[in-house]
Amino acid sequence: MLLQHATWIEAEAYLKRSNGIIMPIGSTEQHGPNGLIGTDALCAEVIARGVGEAADAFVGPTIGVGMAVHHMDFAGSMTVRPSTLIQLIHDYVLSLARHGFRRFFFLNGHGGNIATVNAAFYEVYAAAEGVLGKAAVDAPLRCKLVNWWDSPQASGVARELFGADEGSHATASEVSVTQWAFPETIKQVALDPPRAPSGRIYGPSDFRTRYPDGRIGSNPGLATPDKGKRLYDAAVPDLAKFYRDFLAGD
Repeated sequence: MLLQHATWIEAEAYLKRSNGIIMPIGSTEQHGPNGLIGTDALCAEVIARGVGEAADAFVGPTIGVGMAVHHMDFAGSMTVRPSTLIQLIHDYVLSLARHGFRRFFFLNGHGGNIATVNAAFYEVYAAAEGVLGKAAVDAPLRCKLVNWWDSPQASGVARELFGADEGSHATASEVSVTQWAFPETIKQVALDPPRAPSGRIYGPSDFRTRYPDGRIGSNPGLATPDKGKRLYDAAVPDLAKFYRDFLAGD
């Protein structure tokens, strides 16, 4: 159900039965000593594919670089400005809307994207009628952002497996999902302390000073592929239901 693996003929046939599409979005940023730089994008992409299969829905190309300026003191991290991300989402959505897509379910893997993506939706709504004309009035666009960890079942599994060691960045859950999906990339690293300190962040240099190894409140040393599979299996049915409910709404 990947849009990029379909032909235009298959996409046209799909649009005769559905106007919905799942759009994975994440980030390319450091995730501590044993977390992959692509963790947020990889989790969103892997889980979106599962949701697409479960809901019989197309899955669009992953937006892999997000708003991550606060990570930029760690090597390999990338960021786009909020205005750039807004324009990218605007263009992605309106490109697909031209063909008849109307329900855009953004499956997110990065907390830093949330405010910008929701702002982008308003830019899309404001522009839609000018771009699409009467078609946007007859069949209005709807966009929704859901974080993969919003799954109640997956959140429950995370609490069971990791408790207070889950943390808020470079979490044990997201590292587990990447270890299950990409076992060849697993990093064995001693973490000192096992659970990182918690607190606030401001700019890039402040982040690096407060959390020198990149983690916030987490112990991703507890991550395993088996735990990642449990999280994936818990998240996909919940998110597929969220998607179906979104399609059915007005």
